Amino acid sequence: MFQRQTTGSIVCPSCGRLVGVRDPECFTCGRRNPGLWGFAPLLQKVGLDFGFTQLVFTACVAMYAVSLLSDWQNMTSGGLAILSPSGRSLFLFGASGWQPIFVFGRWWTILSAAFLHGGLLHIGMNMMWLRQIMPVVQEYYGVGRLIIIYTAASACGFALTSFMYFLRLGPFDGAFRTVGASASLFGLFGALMVYSKRTGHTAMGQVIWRYVTIFVVIGLIVPYIDNWAHLGGYAGGWLAARIMDPLKEESPTHMLIGLVCLVLFGASIVASVVLGIPFFQQG
Repeated sequence: MFQRQTTGSIVCPSCGRLVGVRDPECFTCGRRNPGLWGFAPLLQKVGLDFGFTQLVFTACVAMYAVSLLSDWQNMTSGGLAILSPSGRSLFLFGASGWQPIFVFGRWWTILSAAFLHGGLLHIGMNMMWLRQIMPVVQEYYGVGRLIIIYTAASACGFALTSFMYFLRLGPFDGAFRTVGASASLFGLFGALMVYSKRTGHTAMGQVIWRYVTIFVVIGLIVPYIDNWAHLGGYAGGWLAARIMDPLKEESPTHMLIGLVCLVLFGASIVASVVLGIPFFQQG
């Protein structure tokens, strides 16, 4: 059941046509390495992207529900903050920002914060956009590089906003405490910009740039939107995509690094909870 297929034909993950398991690309749609080193049949059973898109969606929804219920007496629901978890709860499960990183030394929250959200509207918007963008990036880069880009964007986004608050630049401050998948979302935008530049798909680049510009403008108008996390996430995703180069084939090394990134995400959440319980109990 879990064996690698080394001979014969498989169904191309992109177009559904038969293709040789060792063929460098699908002769129908042009997808590179459709056999995924013989693991394509296995991956198709769990989802073409290791189930990563569904994993992110499920983890974000689960963490949002848990963060609400763990301190439901103190959750807020005013204005845009509909069903917003308490600050104590978000800290416990891995919120990032200046306070968690520079005051409490919780540096791993640059990863865990990507699975937390500050309200129903916040998580709803992020999940809607990730559902649309993640499959596109996976198609162009492969699942391993998708996970790497997602991770790099989260780390760079939350590290930058925390550092900018540390600098205390008044109206250009970063975040005291921050959460959300939008840093990684902006990293995916950055990856698509790299792809558009490398392949000459200028129309895609124009659309992505328009999205980024609109979100930045909204962030300047609407309070509590973490622009530095967005910009840092974009830079992290852009840089990771640039280094890996979408015109080169995805390698088994990318898949391995992607799996390591998944482990680091899980470990960051566990570390946040285990080491945050004493602070949570103190109120």
